[in-house]
Amino acid sequence: MDILKTTLLYDFYGELLTDKQKEIYELFYQNDMSLSEIAGELEISRQAVRDQLKRTEKILSDYEEKLGLVERFMANKASAVKIRKLIDRLEEESELSEESLKTAEQIRMAVDEITQ
Repeated sequence: MDILKTTLLYDFYGELLTDKQKEIYELFYQNDMSLSEIAGELEISRQAVRDQLKRTEKILSDYEEKLGLVERFMANKASAVKIRKLIDRLEEESELSEESLKTAEQIRMAVDEITQ
């Protein structure tokens, strides 16, 4: 699973995980610790860390399969980028009034809020 998707899955569904699942996920992905380092810190086997990490990734994927929040977020973000490009093109190709330019800027700001 790629790191961006894994990160987004955790952002959306991380609060649904157990404390132990969150701890191992964060140590591995956010603190960039190796399986051996995590095993040493938590006093469990390296295999137990690996199994828990794989189980957590599967749980996150299952939540996404059922709920689709990350997929919807990515689609909305792509649409927001498209809207921004259309506004830019409209400003470049048309002579807009001051009022229309202000409205275009307000739309651009709203789009930027969506994509953050």
